[in-house]
Amino acid sequence: MPVAAHSLVPFYRQPLFVLLAAGIILGLGMGVRQTFGLFVQPIADTTGLSVASISLAIAFQNLLWGALTPAVGMAADRYGNGPFLVLGGVLYVVGLAITAYADSLVLLHLGAGVFVGFAVACAGFPLVLAAVARAAPDDRRSSWLGIASAGGSVGQFLLLPGAQGLIGAFDYQIALLVLAGLAFLIVPLTASVADRRLREGGEMAAATGASQSLMAALGEAGGHRGYLLLTAGFFVCGFHVAFMTTHLPGYIVSCNLSAQTGAVALGLIGFFNIVGGLLAGWLGGRYRKKYLLSGIYLARAVAITLFLLGPKTDVAVWVFSAAFGLLWLSTVPLTSGLVGQIFGPRYMATLFGIVMMSHQVGAFFGAWAGGLSVDIFGSYDPVWLVSIALGLIAAVLHWPIADRPLDRAAAVQPAQ
Repeated sequence: MPVAAHSLVPFYRQPLFVLLAAGIILGLGMGVRQTFGLFVQPIADTTGLSVASISLAIAFQNLLWGALTPAVGMAADRYGNGPFLVLGGVLYVVGLAITAYADSLVLLHLGAGVFVGFAVACAGFPLVLAAVARAAPDDRRSSWLGIASAGGSVGQFLLLPGAQGLIGAFDYQIALLVLAGLAFLIVPLTASVADRRLREGGEMAAATGASQSLMAALGEAGGHRGYLLLTAGFFVCGFHVAFMTTHLPGYIVSCNLSAQTGAVALGLIGFFNIVGGLLAGWLGGRYRKKYLLSGIYLARAVAITLFLLGPKTDVAVWVFSAAFGLLWLSTVPLTSGLVGQIFGPRYMATLFGIVMMSHQVGAFFGAWAGGLSVDIFGSYDPVWLVSIALGLIAAVLHWPIADRPLDRAAAVQPAQ
């Protein structure tokens, strides 16, 4: 009696283990990256480096992450994601270790900037979510992407207070080395999510029925109006997230509230981000993702407007933070899900990587604009207003996206 094919697959390669490993990898990769703001002042106090120069290294990390993501996605779609995920874990360890003992700007930029930026590009959303999309049952793909994306939020929620506790109990160097040890777990976890194929003719390509070349996929996406709209819309997400991550605590203090109120606000965003990611994935399996994305961006614009117009109290800040947390990265499973839905999972790491690059460009401008606004106008208000306008624009951009899966077989049929 023949043995069922699925029984020959090791347990750690079963779809549910792929989902679990993907969530943990994103939790580690995204969570560690989110802790860097905690180390700016301790590094400055110990090394004598300026806060501005340390912040520049972290800003460069974000830019490098965005710039490298499409290239890493293309290479992973061609050669398999396993080597790049392993590389991401190793680079994370090296980058954090260099940062722990950096006593010059050169070493700081090498560790926190170059190595960690490259690491996040290798072990970030595009490669991991592409693996989830390929492993998930078709009818549960959206919810699985939401669960995996929520793993990144769980990492942020747990590692931020954990890292702060280590800094307080020991010092920032010990905290960075502990985070390096956690980041190394990405390496063994890769065994579950690595694609078993090389180049276009390998096992994964056959399993997905893909005969399309990478260049053909890029040309197809570049000529797809919906993909261009989706990419433009994700710029807005990056702008919102980076502006608030970088400047919400400062804005809260400028409203004569305590720094503790700002810390609680970021914690609430992290917690409700978990709920938002799971909810978005579940809804994406039942309703059209483009309409949900339009609703999310519209809700962001409304939430910011009400926050600006309302009284600035602790409770008002926390209510806003909880509401925005639900909308924070709930865009990720829906955006990545749309890419996979339209183009299929074969080149999802590449295509979503390009969309992710747009997100990071928006993140750069969101973080930079807040500082410029304070320097020029003495207030964050102009950037809040820009954030409202961008939310409305993104809501409009997503509405007309053609989200039906491409019928490539029909496209190559000869004319009758």
